[in-house]
Amino acid sequence: MIVTLKAKDRGHFNHGWLDTYHTFSFGDYYDPDEMGFRSLRVINEDRVQPSRGFGMHGHRDMEIITYVLEGALEHKDSLGAGLIIRPGELQHMTAGTGMRHSEFNPSTDQAVHLYQIWLLPEREGLPPSYDQRAFSDDERRGRLRLVASPDGADGSLTIRQDARLYLSSLIAGESVIHDIQVGRHVWLQVLRGRVRVNGTLSETSDGAAISDERRLTVVAEQGAEVMLFDLA
Repeated sequence: MIVTLKAKDRGHFNHGWLDTYHTFSFGDYYDPDEMGFRSLRVINEDRVQPSRGFGMHGHRDMEIITYVLEGALEHKDSLGAGLIIRPGELQHMTAGTGMRHSEFNPSTDQAVHLYQIWLLPEREGLPPSYDQRAFSDDERRGRLRLVASPDGADGSLTIRQDARLYLSSLIAGESVIHDIQVGRHVWLQVLRGRVRVNGTLSETSDGAAISDERRLTVVAEQGAEVMLFDLA
């Protein structure tokens, strides 16, 4: 079964400096029918204007993943990390017992376009941690590249949840296949472009909740980039 959440049906707020879309209930956006999917709790698509950002703020007991599509995002946190995330780079934080961070667009003339994802952790009270890794275009081209997993397999980031995250960049007509083990579920987020997922159309910023399927075939109808979560 594939249930598509169209981009236009997400929560949306434009604060001037921040244009944000919420797949699931978040902040001032509340929809009792969209509270998450499996361990996925937040999928926010943000565009932050130049020289603006989120000041220092705290998180607890959450796995947080940030992926930049365009521009750059400067990160600073209470663990002492201070790095810039660029397109093709994935950042992961285990907020655990508590950590504070800020996120800022360092450009004076270009907005930053990013996704931020929160997953529930395997348990509360984990020690906080931070990691960041780049995955080249070649690594993601025409295949599902594992970029985050519970065991750090294949050079992926290690996350504290039974979830595996893949990225793929496809040219028109290209396809990838993902086999799903019994009892597992998939969320597919179309970052850009247009694809068919087992024949079901999904376009830029659409998401799809997938259960009771054994295999997914993702075919690009035009150049596309997708993010696939394999979830317990």
